[in-house]
Amino acid sequence: MTQVNFEFSPLSPFGVEARSAFKNISDDAIEAHHIDAIKTAIANHGVLLFRKQHIDDHQFVAFLRKLGPLTFTVGETPVAHHPDLNVVTNIGRTTPPKSVFHTDTSYVAHPPAYTALRAVTIPALGGETLFSNQYTAYDTLPTQAKHTLADAKVLHAVTGVVQGPTEERESWHPLFQRHPISGRLALFLSTPARCQAITGLPDDTAKRVIKALYHHSIRPSRLYSHAWQPGDVLVWDNRCTMHRADHSQVSSDRVLHRGLVLPAY
Repeated sequence: MTQVNFEFSPLSPFGVEARSAFKNISDDAIEAHHIDAIKTAIANHGVLLFRKQHIDDHQFVAFLRKLGPLTFTVGETPVAHHPDLNVVTNIGRTTPPKSVFHTDTSYVAHPPAYTALRAVTIPALGGETLFSNQYTAYDTLPTQAKHTLADAKVLHAVTGVVQGPTEERESWHPLFQRHPISGRLALFLSTPARCQAITGLPDDTAKRVIKALYHHSIRPSRLYSHAWQPGDVLVWDNRCTMHRADHSQVSSDRVLHRGLVLPAY
């Protein structure tokens, strides 16, 4: 029998689209070596797109569990009957949602390795998801900055979601993180509102450095903008990307279901 594998086509300016003869990503024929290839592709390219995945939430969760243990951000709205997933939607809002570039749930000691979105309802216009390449952000830093901040850690703190009294609210993470699969260094940040301090720097200096690094990371010419299509599943690596939604031109309902996957320790 011919072995079926994934082929990966480049997106621009970064990311890849996966193509294969599998019916969909929940196919029982997807084995461990296929998952390894998927993880390697995400680690190397940051963003991985699967088109025409007309799957339900049960199948979506089954695929995500092949990537690793699922986690959930406290304060988000769970999907009915699928508490491992949360709803991302503009329905029922009087004003458009706000989104800035960020890393998902980076304020916990062990942030999710992967975030995945499944298209449920796609607006006729607008609603793109934008990504920054944090490998490129690190690679293009001045040599002096790499040297000065080589051992720095950043305090990530929660904003924007309601936490319970026992939930993690902040955690220190290395500013420069070496990816465990690709081996490359990435600039690990989130929105400046969630980055509270840098080791070894006074608070006012740290805030200026964080803002400068953040704006360095999200230069428009370096961004991948994903225009959603029905059946899309998008998976990205939080260790080497940041992302945001563009709500500025959304013309109708926008509904996505989100899953978070922890690293395999």
